[in-house]
Order: sequence, then structure tokens, then C-alpha cells
Amino acid sequence: MTTATVTSEVAEPVPHRGRLLFSLFALYVIWGSTYLAMRFALAGFPPFRMAGMRFLLAGGLLFAGLRLRGQPGPGLRQWGAGAVTGFLLLVLGNGGIAVAQNLGVPSGVAALVVGSMPLWAAIFGAAFGQRPGRAELAGLVLGFAGVALLNLGGDMGGGGVAALAVVVAPMAWAFGSVWSRRLPMAAGLMTPATQMLSAGVMMMGVSFGLGERMADVVPARAMASFVYLVVFGSLVAFSAYGYLLRHARPALATSYAYVNPAVAVLLGVVFAGETLGPMTWAAMGAILVAVMLLARGKR
Repeated sequence: MTTATVTSEVAEPVPHRGRLLFSLFALYVIWGSTYLAMRFALAGFPPFRMAGMRFLLAGGLLFAGLRLRGQPGPGLRQWGAGAVTGFLLLVLGNGGIAVAQNLGVPSGVAALVVGSMPLWAAIFGAAFGQRPGRAELAGLVLGFAGVALLNLGGDMGGGGVAALAVVVAPMAWAFGSVWSRRLPMAAGLMTPATQMLSAGVMMMGVSFGLGERMADVVPARAMASFVYLVVFGSLVAFSAYGYLLRHARPALATSYAYVNPAVAVLLGVVFAGETLGPMTWAAMGAILVAVMLLARGKR
């Protein structure tokens, strides 16, 4: 799962082709690979400790870099907005995925459920007065049919707590994304910096409250995966997302929502030996088509 939302700016007419292609690669492949990286990192880090350290490091680096470049620091209301949305997007969103994967949900299945996020965003958007059109309504019906198939297929794994965590995660992410448009967020990339720093503090508090303990010896693959999540998952890919929001159509910038699950499933099968049943493959097709209908309806 991506890390936060960025307020879009006016698109510039002539984006740099190379940067545009790299940004799409970052969103499609890097964000899609973070589910597998999270699974590997959990071999040496407990879920909330891993996420808390990840966002404190990434948020701290981003915040320091922005301040060194002369960007003003956020005010109290902006920190409050960042903390609220950081709780929804990262503590409940990313934290829920980490918990679910730690309890045995395959990385590909986790990515597939998170791919349903635009469905929830459409519902919450309707609650805020953005009524869905026909294509979006069709996408909602098809998408939730896919989620039902996913549960019936038996590939969810991890038991009831894991299933609840992985379903609540995209709901919280979607609600935080929709609500953030009505909150006094910080300017530009200072928004994710405040969200990651706030969520990192909260996640570390949850980690200590739960008594999480690090492994005595963190495996090399787990440490490398953690570094990958900090540098590429939270900094490079998110900066690419911000670039796309400024330079490309919103439908293109958010198209990662239906590409990431396919990437995550493929990587899980190839590198982690994950196997998915036929109903899960059918569910993936239904959810991906549903999200494409939603993207088409919002153009």
C-alpha cells in the first residue's frame, strides 16, 4: 500500500516523457512490490514496529529535505490534519495490511483486497455529495461481488482477525483520502511528511503497548526489505505519485489501484511460492474490471 495522499496541483501542459514513464513504473512496479517486501520484512520485524520505524524514517527524511529547501513548516492545524489522516491512511490502512500479512494473508491476496479501495472511495465520496454515475455504480456492484468471491475462495488465510484487518485497511484509506480534501492539509509534499511522522509516532506507541519485540537477529533479507520499503516504497514511489498528480490526468495517476494487485500476485507466485485458487483469480478479474469502470466514470 501506498503511504498517503497529496493535494493535486494544476497539471502542466508538457510533462517530461522520461520522468512520466519512470513515475508510472514506480507506481505500477514499486508500489506493487511493497506487499512482498512487507512480507519479507515481517520475518525480522513485528508489524507495528516495522511500520512505525518505516514511517518515522521516511517522514523524517522527507520533512528534513523540504525544510532544507526552504519550505515553511506546517502550522498546528496542519499537523492536526496530518495526524488524523495519517491515522486513517497509515495506522489503520498500512498497519492493517501489516497485521494481516503477519497472520498469514498472502501478499497477493492483501494487494487484491487493497485494490478495492476505489470502491470504498466512491461510497464515501457519495456520502460527501459526489453521486456516482452509471459506470461507477456498475463498478461498485462488480467490485463487491469480487470481494465476496475472494472470501468464498478460501485463500484469505490468517483467520477472522486477519480478514477483518485486511478489509478495514482499504476502507480506512479511502475514508482518509476523501476526508483529506476537506481538511487544512500542509502544502505539497509536506502533507505526506506530516502524515508519516504522526503515524510513525502512533504506530510505535501501539507497538510498545502490545509488547512487540524485535527478532534477536534480523535476517538479511528482512533488513534489506525494510530499507527497500523506506527508500523506494515511501520516498521514491510517493514522489513519483506527486509528479503524476501534477503532470498527468487523474485517471492515469490513480491507475496504480488496478495494476498493483496484478503485480503483487505475480511477484508473490514467483518469489514466495504463493498459490491462488480459481475463485481468487476470478475475484481478481472482477475487482480489476470494477476499478477500471470507476476510473472511467471519473474522467
